[in-house]
Amino acid sequence: MLTTILFLAVCAVAFTNGANANFKGVASLYGSGTTSLRTAAYWGTATTFVGSVAALLLVAWNGQGVQQLLDGFVGRKIVPEQAASTRFLGAIALAAAATSFLATRLGFPVSTTHALVGGLVGAGLVSGSEVHFDQLAGPIILPLFISPFVAVAFGAIIYPLLRLVRLLPDQRTRTLDVLHFLSAGAASFARGLNDTPKIVAPLLVVEGLQVHWAFLIVAVAIAVGGLLDIRNVAETLGKKLTGMSPSQGFAACFATATLVNVATVVGLPVSTTHISVGSLLGMGVVTRQARWRKVWEILLAWVTTVPCGAVLAAAFYWLLRLI
Repeated sequence: MLTTILFLAVCAVAFTNGANANFKGVASLYGSGTTSLRTAAYWGTATTFVGSVAALLLVAWNGQGVQQLLDGFVGRKIVPEQAASTRFLGAIALAAAATSFLATRLGFPVSTTHALVGGLVGAGLVSGSEVHFDQLAGPIILPLFISPFVAVAFGAIIYPLLRLVRLLPDQRTRTLDVLHFLSAGAASFARGLNDTPKIVAPLLVVEGLQVHWAFLIVAVAIAVGGLLDIRNVAETLGKKLTGMSPSQGFAACFATATLVNVATVVGLPVSTTHISVGSLLGMGVVTRQARWRKVWEILLAWVTTVPCGAVLAAAFYWLLRLI
């Protein structure tokens, strides 16, 4: 029973992750008027799926960065190994799914990674286990905290830099559109590469489920979520965060793709949400088109993601003890 709940909960996390996050890499394609919402959603979902499959291949080839993400989110370094049970991981997955679902309904682009971290803490504390906060602070929390500031700075720098060396035209061109699509695809690919291992990690305790099937199941669920439930977050990221031209959108995508891919290679569990939003905001600050009311609303959602995940995980753990 608990194994079934864990499996379904992880599928729910993957679905809500796709709904909340698949559009983040391609938001500038829609926001800048380069393409329609539907086309951007298809492109973002397809390239995210390719990134998820690439994560599987890296695991098969003993890629250290992806393996570190798997190890970090299975919970065995955060609580004693015997405490990282099916019940413990099921509570975390249920909490992350509920947090992401609520945020998606409200149109807020939040971090599944933050919800999972909050779940690890909440379930760990209520289970009575010793929570190794030192294992959370350096490898997980620090990169999550720093990455938004790095993204804002990089997004603010890359646009004027590309303009300075005359690599960005003032209006749309065929070449710019191609580069914009490629950079958006690269950002979505990076998201699939970085997020999929974190979601797959709880399934590692399921006996008999091979890793490659776990990756493929999660990849498909992320894709389905990205196709069926994307509009609310798409409108927030594409239209409400900042105004942008196609050249500005390309610069933000380029910044996102660069930062997330580098983080994945070195095994840092950054939030693609924070990096993509940070890159767009950095560009919006430079161009003075940032819409600060929506920015503050998103920041409030970010601040509440970890405690929300923790409280829900604690509640779900208590409920699962009754089974």
